[in-house]
Amino acid sequence: MFDAMGASGSADDINAMEIHQWYTKFMKECPSGQLCLHEFKQVLDLQGLTPEANSYVEQVFHTFDMNKDGFIDFLEFIAAINLVIRGKIDQKLKWYFKLYDADGNGCIDKKELLNIFTAIQAINGYTSTSPEEFTDMVFQKVDVNNDGQLSLEEFITGVEKDEGLMELITKTFDLSNVLKVIQSGRRHSI
Repeated sequence: MFDAMGASGSADDINAMEIHQWYTKFMKECPSGQLCLHEFKQVLDLQGLTPEANSYVEQVFHTFDMNKDGFIDFLEFIAAINLVIRGKIDQKLKWYFKLYDADGNGCIDKKELLNIFTAIQAINGYTSTSPEEFTDMVFQKVDVNNDGQLSLEEFITGVEKDEGLMELITKTFDLSNVLKVIQSGRRHSI
């Protein structure tokens, strides 16, 4: 079987067929090939969000906008999908961390984590824990030096060490639900 990704492509990569399907959807939703923040929200049906959820969506958008031109192009979109759906857990954790670190100081504090968790629940709808419980639990288990901040290293080491926490984070932050919405095309209820 010929590997469309070439010898360097790993089995985990999105295959050419999938890329073609994504491309068709992407161009249908976004004929210009450039998804601006407004269109991004529209494609994902994310209007009328709380301010927290809204700022989270904006942060997701800016994280995916690798070249920071204010648009997500198809390559950035595919890179994002590849990470979100296929990424190894430590890649995902790094990505989540970057997403949480709202002020970009290399650490996340309780407030940053609480805001993100609240927002992501609003989008993803997965709730088994309240945002407060979740935040307290993460800090209790992961903040080894008790300074009220998590560095990337603390965060990754802590989460990878704790199976329960890893499972909760994986489920809660599983954005593939959001991507399924894009893939299936938004079915508007009449």
